[in-house]
Amino acid sequence: DVRIAVGVGDRGGDVERLAHQQSPYGVGVSSKRAGNRERPPAPEPLAPLIDAHTHLDACGARDAAGVAAIMDRAAAVGVQAAVTIADDLASAQWTERAVDWDPRVFAAVALHPTRAGELTEQARAELERLARHPRVVAVGETGMDLYWPGRLEGCADRDTQREAFAWHIDLAKRVGKPLMIHNREADADVLDVLRAEGAPETVIFHCFSSDAVMARTCVDAGWVLSLSGTVSFRNARALHEAAPLIPPEQLLVETDAPFLTPHPHRGAPNEPYCLPYTVRALAALLDRPAEELARQTTATAIRVYGLQGGLPLLDQFVTVP
Repeated sequence: DVRIAVGVGDRGGDVERLAHQQSPYGVGVSSKRAGNRERPPAPEPLAPLIDAHTHLDACGARDAAGVAAIMDRAAAVGVQAAVTIADDLASAQWTERAVDWDPRVFAAVALHPTRAGELTEQARAELERLARHPRVVAVGETGMDLYWPGRLEGCADRDTQREAFAWHIDLAKRVGKPLMIHNREADADVLDVLRAEGAPETVIFHCFSSDAVMARTCVDAGWVLSLSGTVSFRNARALHEAAPLIPPEQLLVETDAPFLTPHPHRGAPNEPYCLPYTVRALAALLDRPAEELARQTTATAIRVYGLQGGLPLLDQFVTVP
């Protein structure tokens, strides 16, 4: 159970709800030793940064003090804001409180593809209400996950996922906010649904881990690709070929904490403060200064999520056109 392994607190008795996310992406993830490992040391500060996708509740935050502690650790190394992501209805309701507790926190709400079967009429009404909150900046994470059906008990099948994905696409259009996509081993299906339904104005592929062909398709469509700690993994060869194809104005960076801790701390608990490790690894891959990459990805996050004026601490670093 990943929540136990990474020291994640039980919120309301749902300790096992994130167990299926031990390896939610196409690149192998090791969390087996996480229970025996401390948090990674703080990296050298790198500013400004915005964590475009994290799970503060799964990192152990239960209340305002817990959120503040995580964000204070992040701020100490230059990560000055984070978007916390819901993957079920309880998590979505929790994010509504989190964004009110701390001005550095924004949110996205949806049902994770593996939980698409839980998209009842009541859940749809509640998600739409939450999506209209002014500090909820995206609808997600939604999309397609074709790794887990048949492996995870209760996982939604392909058809159920497609139906839920289509509903979330429509929700993003209705509320006028970006669509945040989870895509695991489902490139063709994700593209098919987007084409059939018509993509919203802004589409974000979180933790992009596909190959160069998919990267070109997304870039040509004007979609935004967010890279996580997987880009630092030595076995992520396809991603290493894809990353240089992403223009700065279509690039975000994220932790997806508490998962996908970047090298050299892979397998330890992840948190937003670990983002500089990923950005420096990406900068080395792209042969670009890490400081430049930090500024560009922060400017992109502010534009994509519509954060202008909401982050006064960043005004000294970034001018958004």
